Amino acid sequence: MLLPTIMLIPTTILCKPNQLWMTTTTHSLWIATMSLKWLKPSPWQTMTFSNLYMAVDQISAPLLILSCWLTPLMIMASQNHLITETTQRKRMFISTLIFLQTSLILAFSTTDLIMFFIAFETTLIPTTIIITRWGNQMERLNAGTYFLFYTLIGSIPLLIALMYLYMHSNTLYMPNMQLNPQTTSNTWTNTMWTSALLIAFMIKAPLYGLHLWLPKAHVEAPIAGSMILAAILLKLGGYGTIRILMSTNLPTNNLSYPFIILALWGMIMTGSICLRQTDLKSLIAYSSVSHMGLVIAAALTQTEWGNNGAIALMITHGFTSSMLFSLANMNYERIHSRIMLMAQNMQLLSPLLSLWWLLTCMNNMALPPTINLLSELTSMISLFNWSSTTIILTGLSTLITATYTLYMFTTTQWSQLPSHIKNISPTQTREHLISIFHIMPPMLLILKPELIWGIQF
Repeated sequence: MLLPTIMLIPTTILCKPNQLWMTTTTHSLWIATMSLKWLKPSPWQTMTFSNLYMAVDQISAPLLILSCWLTPLMIMASQNHLITETTQRKRMFISTLIFLQTSLILAFSTTDLIMFFIAFETTLIPTTIIITRWGNQMERLNAGTYFLFYTLIGSIPLLIALMYLYMHSNTLYMPNMQLNPQTTSNTWTNTMWTSALLIAFMIKAPLYGLHLWLPKAHVEAPIAGSMILAAILLKLGGYGTIRILMSTNLPTNNLSYPFIILALWGMIMTGSICLRQTDLKSLIAYSSVSHMGLVIAAALTQTEWGNNGAIALMITHGFTSSMLFSLANMNYERIHSRIMLMAQNMQLLSPLLSLWWLLTCMNNMALPPTINLLSELTSMISLFNWSSTTIILTGLSTLITATYTLYMFTTTQWSQLPSHIKNISPTQTREHLISIFHIMPPMLLILKPELIWGIQF
């Protein structure tokens, strides 16, 4: 899977200009189809090794498939954005996306923690280039700086903590560490060491309070940047947290309280912020913080239900948030504004796009029979077993999520038609294809949810 992905870069550079979009989309779609072979539900949580350093298991397989699946969709969604660019710059843009996919495949499939750290940091380079070079507004440079430095500041303690871990256990090979977890005493030093291990992933996820880089990066990034940020890069935080907690026998009792409280409180706070947003992309970005808060809280309970709920929620949120950003971009390409009040009653002008909006908002609200409902319920049950008081916060958060999602849908699709909109361009087959490929996987997963449940019962 890694070889055809890497070979797509020379293909992009060498193919004819008039066949660039078709060639890259077809090849990346073929890679995405081939990646579905990783979906093998098994009663045991075993790793499938390709070599000593790379393996796939029930936790990483869904995230690897999500990474491969979204690449052709990002290429398709970016066509209109790059229509004025030269062929050379189009090649550079697609090559950057492919390089990002390669580093994500390495990050999710590696068995060594230092190699995971290197791949985790490598994703910064192409993402920063995409935000700062192809963003729409001048604020993109500021957003790129925020994104880069926030992540780097959290990564320095992680590197020191990994070196300390290697000194004591003599290995950073994850299968070995799971067999012989490092037991540590519950001292202040070890608590600080544990927080250093987790803080980089909390920034990436992001945890409420460490999330200030995210809305700016999302709003200023081009459509491909927003899609990859929301769908996959945030999941590196949740995946890293689950991996670290499984590979080390950490005394997280002292640490789980503040992190879970921040995550649950952040769900309510960011949901309330969403209710006051006028910028469509900013609203979707803050809703990502709210959903990822539930992922972090569920993962920190360190139970089977918690891990299952966290992994399932990461996958479903990946599809839903990516779809919301692509729909917001379709609106932006027609009315050239992200302000929701400028795009009212779009249902009258493009009824089929309104159907995609409705289905995506249903997914975002976790209405039955969507897979989002199953993943959120699993996460909430694990938190309720950890502490029954959390049901108040999670219940309130669900109510706020439904409120701002309905607010987003009704503002953009209903209300009065603004006087400045006389006509808009019709929807294209490309846009409907993007929508179908986003909506279809969550709809099908409800038929067999154990495919994305990380740990089997």
